[in-house]
Amino acid sequence: MKPLYRLYARILRRQLAGLPMPQHVAIAMDGNRRWARGAGYDDVRIGHRFGAEHLELFLQWCSDAGIRCVTAWVASADNIRRRDSAEVDYLMELTETVVADHVRRDHRWRLHVAGQLDLLPDSTARALKEAVEETRDRPGAGELTIAIGYSGRLEVLDAVRAVLDEAAASGRSVAEVAESLSEDEISRHLYVPGLPDPDLVIRTSGELRMSDFLLWQATRSEIEFCELYWPAFREVDLLRALRTYGRRRLERFS
Repeated sequence: MKPLYRLYARILRRQLAGLPMPQHVAIAMDGNRRWARGAGYDDVRIGHRFGAEHLELFLQWCSDAGIRCVTAWVASADNIRRRDSAEVDYLMELTETVVADHVRRDHRWRLHVAGQLDLLPDSTARALKEAVEETRDRPGAGELTIAIGYSGRLEVLDAVRAVLDEAAASGRSVAEVAESLSEDEISRHLYVPGLPDPDLVIRTSGELRMSDFLLWQATRSEIEFCELYWPAFREVDLLRALRTYGRRRLERFS
């Protein structure tokens, strides 16, 4: 790490002192393909490899900053359905060999998975489920959610379906469900219930939209859009996002 970069990182950490910090940070890791093209790679899958490996660094930075809950968007349901099959297969392989394996080794995190696992290859779904089980009993660990095969709209739809299925099993009528339906009841049926909503959502690559990411959970979140492609995202960019978050919260609630 270059001396000027280290100095700047220290300055940013000092500026965070006394500012409110997010409990839960969500990251939309966008721009792997464009980063690969810009770096001169003909095969855009190289960008996915750099992106998957970069998540390990991001989790280290979050842990160092005291962030105890992270949600990382690996692949949307639309991307899995529509992207070139060879590219999707490679991304799934990376999910098994880089993401799941890293979480097994990194005892600072307990893994959760959000998304439609039936969209994934059997080997990928199995690797993620095994990693969830292996990391379940880690006292004091932070909470890491991998969003894969994920759609915010489908998550809400699946939650409503689960509420109706539960009501039917207990003999409640549709009218009774409609009368008692609440935000809390839908939240209890989301893919990963019980976690705090994200305080801060970061999206890389310069796109100024949420793109179906955490639509239910992020209604009150601070949103930070970063121009950098995901593999180029640095610790100082996270620290700046945390500084912006803290200053916004101070202004809003002071």
